[in-house]
Amino acid sequence: MNKERYLHKLEVIREAGNYRELRNVQHNGFLIHCDGREMLNLSSNDYLGLASNPSLNEEFREETDVKLLSYSASSSRLLSGNHEYYGLLEQDLRDMYGREGALVFTSGYHANIGILPALAGKRDLIIADKLVHASIIDGMRLADAEMMRYRHLDYEHLRELLFNHREKYENVFIVTESIFSMDGDVADLQELCDLKKEYDAFLYVDEAHAVGVRGTNGLGCCEEMGCIEDIDFIVGTFGKAFASCGAFVVCDGLFRDFLVNTQRSLIFTTALPPINVAWTRFILGKMPEFFGFRMKLAKTAARLREVLTRRGFETRGDSHIVPFLCGSNENSVYMSEQFRDNGFFVLPVRYPTVPKNEARIRFSLNAAIPDEDYDCLMEFIDVSL
Repeated sequence: MNKERYLHKLEVIREAGNYRELRNVQHNGFLIHCDGREMLNLSSNDYLGLASNPSLNEEFREETDVKLLSYSASSSRLLSGNHEYYGLLEQDLRDMYGREGALVFTSGYHANIGILPALAGKRDLIIADKLVHASIIDGMRLADAEMMRYRHLDYEHLRELLFNHREKYENVFIVTESIFSMDGDVADLQELCDLKKEYDAFLYVDEAHAVGVRGTNGLGCCEEMGCIEDIDFIVGTFGKAFASCGAFVVCDGLFRDFLVNTQRSLIFTTALPPINVAWTRFILGKMPEFFGFRMKLAKTAARLREVLTRRGFETRGDSHIVPFLCGSNENSVYMSEQFRDNGFFVLPVRYPTVPKNEARIRFSLNAAIPDEDYDCLMEFIDVSL
């Protein structure tokens, strides 16, 4: 048994400024306690602030007899874990999206590592945006299909790949996120729908950072851009704006049945606890009411980008995820410490998660944070950085 290579690898990680540690934190609404300090939490995926909304929790308990809901499913869905709230939630998803099929998973990672390997075989091709999430990349690697990448948001490059390779394969899957988690930029779903129709391909869109946050009813960018019916596989997560856990796909009924029978990450994992699925269904039913929260996020994000740009800092995107480009890993760590020393909990995102010399601070905005607290953030950036 040789441990030396693991010690060496950890040392290499430390020297590159990439060493990670798990922090002990305590949450108090939109505040976070870490290292003896109370800070504004700007590194959470609780985009609508629902996780820290006590009135919602109280309303859920009044409407739901939580004493009857187990804290564990104790089985996979295909054995004894497919409790009634799964069926109710999937019916609600079908109704809201107007689609034949909906399927709920244990997590977004389970969805993305399982759907493409189940669907894409040896005679197929997957073409994905260069910056899709690591979970999608893992799913593509597990699939038997050929894999290609097109330059980020470069649809002419995608068209070129489709033109040159479509006829060689039985099925082609175009894969993208709608809102990209590192740059906060947004895919043109209408153009992707046009391309998938032109080249007779399937379109797979991961809306993890868009569901709850975009669209009149919070159904994501597919709703906002009016193309729900044209996207073959819409994947979303409940672990971010929904303040819950789990994930889902909406699709044709045929593919829903196919995934139930073939998707290993669904078949061979324990189902979500009934109480979590009931909470998710409660939040889904209320999602149209949170339009004001969605508007506040958009307004605050635009303001933060304007302040960063005015100060000469580089930022990107057009969503509630606002990156602040710092350059080197070391500089991103330093800037993170400056923010935390002044009461703002933001963390560095470093290579290899992002390209070399594009390390950044990533602001994940929260609609529950009062405007006066955001005023303090803007003032700190404008005056002190």
